[in-house]
Parts: sequence; C-alpha cells; structure tokens
Amino acid sequence: MRSISKMPSADMAGDADASRAATLFKEGKDMATKIILVLILLCSMVVPVGGFLLSKRKEGGFKAALACNVFFFFGTLLVADILMFGDVHAAGEAAGAASNAESWRYIAAALSTGMSCIGAGIAVASAASAALGALSEDSSIMGKALIFVALAESIALYGLLISFSILG
Repeated sequence: MRSISKMPSADMAGDADASRAATLFKEGKDMATKIILVLILLCSMVVPVGGFLLSKRKEGGFKAALACNVFFFFGTLLVADILMFGDVHAAGEAAGAASNAESWRYIAAALSTGMSCIGAGIAVASAASAALGALSEDSSIMGKALIFVALAESIALYGLLISFSILG
C-alpha cells in the first residue's frame, strides 16, 4: 500500500515541475517574440528613411520612402497585435456585447479627435503660411490673420469636444 500511495505524489511533483517548465518556456518565448517584434518595428522605421537619406534624393524619392515606411510600420503593428494579443481578443469576445459597445465608443472618440486634428493641421498650414505672406507685405492686418489661424485651429477643439460628448 505504501508504494502505491507514494506513486501519485511523485507523479504530481513531476507534473508540477513540467507545468513550471512549460510556463517558463512560454514566458521566454513571449519575451523573445516581443523583442523580435520591437526590432522589426525599429527596422521598419529606420530602413526606408536611411534609404532615402543615402539615395541621391531624386524626384519622388521622399514619397516612396514615406509610403514604404508607413506600409512596413503599420504592417508590423498589425502582425504584432495578432501575435501578442490574439488570446486577449478571444477572451474579449466572451465578455459580451456590452463591452463591444464600449469599445466602439472609444474608437469613435479617437477617430473624431484624430481626424479633426489632421484637418486642423492642414487648415493651419494653409492659413498660417498665407497669414505670414500677408503680414510681410502689410503689418496692420495682424489681427485679421490671427483670427483666420485661430478659426482653423478651432477645428481640433471641436473634434475634442465631440469626443468628450461621446465618452460621456
């Protein structure tokens, strides 16, 4: 009887050691995956810019380097999201539709703020350059020029207000 009772405890200790080893292996594998993805992400940013800087800067070289940079950067982010957080998304699906509605609110708030800031940046770029050109000719129109630049900047504030109202 004693030999039979010792067998399960030895097996349990072996199972515990095996599960600890598997956990350590998985954590090491996850850390290695994270390090590799960070290195790929850094290379996806550095290589196109370096290629542009080392080239002879011919016509259209900047746009090609920028397009390559954006493609590799967001491609790497997408792959990293799938590899590192795939199990988190699967667990989130089980949470139900309430969290899904909450996540759409955050996405809508981020889009309203982001898109309004992009629009404001484009508008300020046009208005500020025109205002500086007009100010160089006649300095008495400074107040009018500032009003136009402020109106363009207010687009970003409107988007921020909309995101606050979405989030409640």
